[in-house]
Amino acid sequence: MDNGSSNGADSFAQIPPIKFSKLFINGKFVDSVSGKTFEVVDPRSGEAIARVSEGDKEDVDLAVKAARQAFDHGPWPRMSGAERGSIMMKFADLIEENIEELAALDTINGGKLFSHCKVIDIPVAAKILRYYAGAADKIHGTVLKLSKGLQGYTLREPIGVVGSIIPWNFPTLMFFTKAAPALAAGCTVVIKPAEQTPLSALYYAHLASLAGIPDGVLNVINGFGDTAGAAISSHMEVDKVSFTGSTEVGRKIMTAAAASNLKPVSLELGGKSPLIIFEDADIDEAVDIAFNGLFYNKGEICVAGSRVYVQEGIYEKVEKKLVEKANAWIIGDPFDPLVNQGPQTSKKQFEKILSYIEHGKREGAKLLTGGKHIGNKGFYIEPTIFSGVKEDMTIAKEEIFGPVMSLMKFKTMEEAIKRANDTMYGLAAGVITNNLNVANTVSRSIRAGIIWINCFTRFDLDCSYGGYKMSGFGKDFGLDGLYQYLQIKSVVTPIQDSPWH
Repeated sequence: MDNGSSNGADSFAQIPPIKFSKLFINGKFVDSVSGKTFEVVDPRSGEAIARVSEGDKEDVDLAVKAARQAFDHGPWPRMSGAERGSIMMKFADLIEENIEELAALDTINGGKLFSHCKVIDIPVAAKILRYYAGAADKIHGTVLKLSKGLQGYTLREPIGVVGSIIPWNFPTLMFFTKAAPALAAGCTVVIKPAEQTPLSALYYAHLASLAGIPDGVLNVINGFGDTAGAAISSHMEVDKVSFTGSTEVGRKIMTAAAASNLKPVSLELGGKSPLIIFEDADIDEAVDIAFNGLFYNKGEICVAGSRVYVQEGIYEKVEKKLVEKANAWIIGDPFDPLVNQGPQTSKKQFEKILSYIEHGKREGAKLLTGGKHIGNKGFYIEPTIFSGVKEDMTIAKEEIFGPVMSLMKFKTMEEAIKRANDTMYGLAAGVITNNLNVANTVSRSIRAGIIWINCFTRFDLDCSYGGYKMSGFGKDFGLDGLYQYLQIKSVVTPIQDSPWH
């Protein structure tokens, strides 16, 4: 691997001014009730670049109160779907008009590649808004054929005040994956961005106001999970919680929701996704899919194909080519267009990944390449590949959420399916083969929410995804992603003096 770019503060001149650093409640940027702030760190250097207001229970109370007022008495849920959709379209236009600044914020705050943010994250955020804006006036119930003398129909109604708690790996995409369908449904929202990456969320709150989203409809509370996140999850006036993050935190959110008002929750949790490569695969294509399926976004992706099973006939060739790709991978400043991988998002995650690498070494896996941090500052880690990994090893069982791949050899399809399912997670999986029967059998046999055949991490707005087992439940994207913010009401009336009575 090549540290082909400075990984320090040499490109600090590209940092945009931090315009928004407070909480956004009821259409205004305000200080926290306590007056507390916390540091926001640039992972390229490990140095603070701003301080933002630290929200706590009192601030969540104010945000929920504003959202409750906006839902119960404000115009947003009472607008036609077309009117909501029109405002959301303006919101999307504003995002595209500010793409450079927004991309830079996610780069300096999350270590994401600037080029990827400009080409993928920010444009896709606008697409998510437009997708759900187009669905806002197509929310329909059904007419029911009931028993003799009765007529009935169903209504789909907004669920109410939604609390959304989002992770730090895709701060922009996760913001709109949660906010866009909730807004289209007519809900009001309190969003807690990850404490590591609040800067773009605050900017989006500003743009929402400019687009014409009424006060109180979209609120942003910076803060920590144990305080602000816990307050949202347990709040009696929050009608639903949507969360993406770790299984451990998902359990806490479920407990808090059950102990308060039994609010429904949607959880997109951890993953340890298998990718199975069969002997009939095109080796170069398979290697590209496997490599990008794990090392994209520095391995900080829930569906990452971190367990790669390769059939024994091509194992050595695949292993050799993966190592070659890793050694050619360029790690450095994410503003550099030649760089393939920037720093991990935070010091905590950086240290966690390095500790997993040490686990792998101690438990007997063979380190083929990587395994070390790079440079004297910032949170840079070499792309790391282990071979000879067993299912009972820590690096095979636990979600690392970083650039660490476990390579494993298998003989038969039945063996591969059994080993792929030997996990508590079930978020995603992949199979690479030219045999249609094998592809169909494997995709039907693996217990995961989305299966990719001859590709990986290929998302589409019209294709919903979510987890099995301890990867959670509920769906993001597609119309299923909209329906989780709606509830169904049935209406039944008798038909008097009907000739069919």
